[in-house]
Amino acid sequence: MKNIGLIVVVSLISAFFSVTMYRFFAPPKEVIIKEGSNARYTNYTDKILSDQNRTYTSAAPTSFTEAAKAVTPAVVNIRASAGGDFDFWGSGSYSGSSGSGVIVSPDGYIVTNNHVIEEGKEIEVTLNDKRKFEAELVGIDNSTDLALLKIKDDNLPHLIFANSDNVLVGEWVLAVGNPFNLESTVTAGIVSAKGRNINILEDAYSIESFIQTDAAVNPGNSGGALVNTNGELVGINTAIITRSGRYEGYSFAIPANLARKVVRDLKDFGVVQRGILGVGIEDVSDELSKSLDMANAEGIYINKVHRKSAAEEAGLKKGDVIISINRNKTISVPELQALVAQFRPGNTITVTYIRDGKKLSTDVTLKNKSNTTTLIRDDKILESIGFELKDLSRDEIRSVGVNGVKVKSVIRGSTIENTNMDPGFIITKINGKKVSTIDDVIEELESADEMIVLEGIYENFPGEYYYKFPI
Repeated sequence: MKNIGLIVVVSLISAFFSVTMYRFFAPPKEVIIKEGSNARYTNYTDKILSDQNRTYTSAAPTSFTEAAKAVTPAVVNIRASAGGDFDFWGSGSYSGSSGSGVIVSPDGYIVTNNHVIEEGKEIEVTLNDKRKFEAELVGIDNSTDLALLKIKDDNLPHLIFANSDNVLVGEWVLAVGNPFNLESTVTAGIVSAKGRNINILEDAYSIESFIQTDAAVNPGNSGGALVNTNGELVGINTAIITRSGRYEGYSFAIPANLARKVVRDLKDFGVVQRGILGVGIEDVSDELSKSLDMANAEGIYINKVHRKSAAEEAGLKKGDVIISINRNKTISVPELQALVAQFRPGNTITVTYIRDGKKLSTDVTLKNKSNTTTLIRDDKILESIGFELKDLSRDEIRSVGVNGVKVKSVIRGSTIENTNMDPGFIITKINGKKVSTIDDVIEELESADEMIVLEGIYENFPGEYYYKFPI
């Protein structure tokens, strides 16, 4: 036993001595502790949305639950009824369409697709809490397939427009709809491309610069919200490419920046104020870039400049290659169209372009479809009674000696044609009140109760003429 105890004591002393010698002679060991780092976001300050600056963040792929919870109350179901078609025995059916919409203000403005409501005479909106409202159609824009509705209520849940220019390919997004009164549907995916043109809009001034995602979107989700995981609106779901009639892998949304501008114009003017450059354009191909001695095939080639257009007045020429608008790169034609479409006639943008290998910039004051810088009026009331008007120029006022508005054309079979009015008539008064602009005419027509009396002259005929009709 004594020998065993001695052995144990000697072993402990030897071990202690060995460890001490190792610590003395061995070099110190560096220990590294890796800590998780916080996610970093790209910030964007939106000075347009409100008087106060608001900071948006590009969403991180974390949890979808909070975004879905915040968004679904602001996405509504829309039913547009075109009425019924019945025979003598009462047989027949109702026709119409349905889809989704997004509440974009607490006082009841709702944005949706035009194709959701275009065939409907009566529009019913069902909120996520099942309340139903009759909606007023504020206006439509065929060039983007957007429509703006209004319901009468206050303090409604609504979504905030994000800056869709900052949306990144590969970023997580949610597609939220309210189809067929199923309350809500939420699907997730990523942004798979930007600036997509799929040639589905037939308007001459159509703008297709879609955000492409792989989030599942079916027909009833048209007009619904595409949001980031912060719950901010980055697009309006509009289309899918399908052969079966159902979702097959890709869906397309109108970017929020373009939708926001359309909403504002429809709200403020009843029509969209579209700024136009006045050029013919095409993407720069590899062959074209080589012929122009460009380093890469990026930019938009100007193949035509229209006479007296905004582009011509700013000095742009055929053969120039536009590379940015207000410092935003223009990689493709849809991207350029979407950037320009965010501005109104009379707004000035900075166009950067390449000419003869040199990088140049010019300020361009955009024009409207009529090639002027003035804003377009909502002239539905003029169309409804049957004539097209124009303001008199200074030379015309000097020539006829009066202020007024000239009738350019009269629609066949209209109320105006039934008065026997001829084109060229100059309206000087409406119900005894002087008018000198088209805005004056529209204001007087809209404020009239029952009867309209137009007073005026013809340039080459003496005397005054009067035309009377019910409004």
